Amino acid sequence: MKINLFIPCFIDQLYPQTAFNTKKILEKAGCEVHYNPQQTCCGQPAFNSGYWNETRTLAEKFFADFPENDRYIVSPSASCISFAQTHYKKLFADQPEKLAECERVGRLGCELSDFLVNVLNIDDLGAAFPHKVTYHDSCSALREYGIKSEPRQLLSKVKGLELIEMEECETCCGFGGTFAVKNTAISSAMAEKKVENALASGAEYIVSTEASCLMNINGYIAKRKLPIKGIHLADILAHF
Repeated sequence: MKINLFIPCFIDQLYPQTAFNTKKILEKAGCEVHYNPQQTCCGQPAFNSGYWNETRTLAEKFFADFPENDRYIVSPSASCISFAQTHYKKLFADQPEKLAECERVGRLGCELSDFLVNVLNIDDLGAAFPHKVTYHDSCSALREYGIKSEPRQLLSKVKGLELIEMEECETCCGFGGTFAVKNTAISSAMAEKKVENALASGAEYIVSTEASCLMNINGYIAKRKLPIKGIHLADILAHF
């Protein structure tokens, strides 16, 4: 199957290994991966900050960067994919041609774990990761995109991995995009609670599908030199 790989801007800039691991996983799953180096941001930060005109420009670029009608647009970020699926329509409510493009993106956009489990029907990639981990459900992945069992199903097949559910696994980590910048104290308190729950579970790693959440979580961990680490799902699944 030919697929288009969409790498969000913050993964490209801050976690490039997660991008390479996503490609590695998809190729292991039998996909022919196409990556357009011209791709940039989906526009979510601008949209959430009220800059809708600028977001329209980025949305139109997204349409142009992924023009094929028959290829899934797979990404290691439910947040960015669900933003394009859900919110692009608000930008072009009075433009039928652009709405058709929004519908196409909505149909073809797919988060990595959802794509593996529900499209390719693959949940065992032969990965091995002999560690205790706990899973953090990001707000956008759980409540907007709608994944919960898929990441856990993939983790359950990783050799040597022990998945331990922490308390309040569905509670926000405090990132929320610009929320973490504008409400630093509240964001830090939320990250503290998330990490405390993860430590109480006995896990060595906090796993998520969202690099943005992990950026916030790992920032809190690093500042306090705590014995736990946030890691992206793709970075575990690529251990084969």
